[in-house]
Amino acid sequence: MKNKTVECIFNEINNAKKILIVSHVNPDGDTLGAMCALKLFIGKKADTLIQNLTGAPETYNFLPEINLSKNLNNVDDIYDLVICVDIAAIDRVVQKARWIFDNAKMTINIDHHKTNNGYAKINWIIPDASSAGEVLFNMLREQDVKITKEIAECLYVSILTDTGGFRYENTKPETLEAAAQLIKLGVDNADLAKKCYNTKPKNMIMFQAAIISKTQFMFNNRVALAAIAQEDLERFNANNEFTEGIAETLRTIKTVEVSAVLKESESQTTKVSLRSDRVDVCQIVKKFNGGGHIHAAGCTIKKPLRIAQEMLICEIEKCLGL
Repeated sequence: MKNKTVECIFNEINNAKKILIVSHVNPDGDTLGAMCALKLFIGKKADTLIQNLTGAPETYNFLPEINLSKNLNNVDDIYDLVICVDIAAIDRVVQKARWIFDNAKMTINIDHHKTNNGYAKINWIIPDASSAGEVLFNMLREQDVKITKEIAECLYVSILTDTGGFRYENTKPETLEAAAQLIKLGVDNADLAKKCYNTKPKNMIMFQAAIISKTQFMFNNRVALAAIAQEDLERFNANNEFTEGIAETLRTIKTVEVSAVLKESESQTTKVSLRSDRVDVCQIVKKFNGGGHIHAAGCTIKKPLRIAQEMLICEIEKCLGL
């Protein structure tokens, strides 16, 4: 039996004249893969928007049609339908994308974050799903949409990257079944894994090594905290994607219960990523209006790096009961 909300979403897509599909800020493989898959399904009347000024992270340049995406510098049209994919909170839609969202006749929210409060006019949020890609795969299959090889590749990248290569606890039997179906549709899983994980530029590796080498360990090595200043970014000519994976690496240290990466912004704000195998880090970032999952969450603290670090350590200490 088909779900009425899903049917309503597809009806809105069919009836809309001009559609904008929006990724979250600092886009990852899940939001970009789901965005591109949806674009391929909808066709020419849909545009995709990557919420930064420079376009897609280099790692994901291989995704179909991603080179046609707009960014915050060149999106200026009014759309009658805006679809957010993998965006946990409306705060993750920034100006001028927020203006377009607020002025659209219809808005749709497709996501898998448990903290998502359903900020669009139509919301399809499946917290048990591994990724927005898995949510979208099931939506397309339920509506008997023919999934082409290109769409399958995009969906596979979403699932692959948000499960950490199928290593995280969000990898459930249904997740692996979805991945298997996509491989049957022609996905070269080994090739996509190589593109997502084994094609990093030299300066990215050197940047991450430098940041990890100055990590602070606190509370008897239970917490690992890496602080990234503007000068670190400038030294290695680093962009946003260079920080991906640092929190995950620190989490693998045997004694570490919470790993944190803080990145200083030019606007005197600090972006935070938290990871854990044992602690609900989502409860920590909620103090700063952040969100995410139990073991992977993030937020933005509207304070300079040093002050943000002190505030975050205080909340982590409370969470650990110290």
